[in-house]
Amino acid sequence: MRSHDSAHIMTKGGIILTFVRNIKTSSKAAALPPGSVMYVFDRKAKVLQKERAARAPDVELFDYVKDEVGYRLADRVFDIKRKFKKVLDLGCGRGHVSKHLLNESVEELMLTDTCSKMLEQAKTTDGIKVERRVIDEEELPFDSSTFDMVISCLSLHWVNDLPGCFSKIMNILKNDGVFMAAIFGGDTLYELRSSLQLAELERDGGISPHISPFTEIRDIGSLMTRAGYNMLTIDTDEIVIGFPSMFELLWDVKGMGENNASRNRKLHLNRDTLLAAAAIYSQLYGKVKKDGSRYIPATFQIIYMLGWKPDKSQPQPLQRGTGEVSLKDLYKLDQIIKETKKVPLGDDDK
Repeated sequence: MRSHDSAHIMTKGGIILTFVRNIKTSSKAAALPPGSVMYVFDRKAKVLQKERAARAPDVELFDYVKDEVGYRLADRVFDIKRKFKKVLDLGCGRGHVSKHLLNESVEELMLTDTCSKMLEQAKTTDGIKVERRVIDEEELPFDSSTFDMVISCLSLHWVNDLPGCFSKIMNILKNDGVFMAAIFGGDTLYELRSSLQLAELERDGGISPHISPFTEIRDIGSLMTRAGYNMLTIDTDEIVIGFPSMFELLWDVKGMGENNASRNRKLHLNRDTLLAAAAIYSQLYGKVKKDGSRYIPATFQIIYMLGWKPDKSQPQPLQRGTGEVSLKDLYKLDQIIKETKKVPLGDDDK
């Protein structure tokens, strides 16, 4: 039974991501009219998976990746020298961000998630007024200009209509409000992805769609610009974690509630395919410790994004043609700076 569960969650790592995306864009997506939504994920199945993970007696053991990303995301909140009156934590999970936020930066905090059990378990700090609501990230029942900040930690990669979600977040933000989020990137668990591909090709003669597609970093900027955000900041980070074997990795992914939730997912893999994938993983990516023991690395790529809702108070670019220095004169930039700093001396300076 465990091997079936492991095969089920193996699909989380973005396995055969490129293969599936090529199929979609070449056959179905190309025929869809502009603005249509392709429903890749089964949102009801995802809620059940998260509820099952939240009810495990050792659920806290699997929070290490999301807690680390939540800490790094909260640290970016502290970099903004402003106190936000009303903040929305969209897809809060077990409070991976909220437990690091302080009342010096946040006055009121609304925690939302599709999983009621995780929402109940979410931790917060003293001094912040907290409200909890079970809400789907794809349906935001808030009035426009409600929040000063919207923050999301490793939740939006399960949203079917990501461009629409970005636009809805823009709508509920106040002018000069900020949207800050972290999602899994396309290189997440690439070791697992390639190992399973090779095993399936060798044992089954083909590759099945086991994956939940991840967003590439090159697409995030375009999506946020399309939604109307400005002053964008987008960067990536990688967290590499060692495991004794592929099966411990699979067990942890399941414990995180990150099982595959694709609508056309395959529910299990053959035992021989699993064992072959584990052997390939160890052979291609396995490392050796100083004591001679082996382990496998698992890479989690994190994409961080930040965008602001436009407002007149924000810095604006100069109009075209107002520049006083030509780019062709950059070679003599030091001389130009010296000339601009020449200021007539006053009577007191003579």
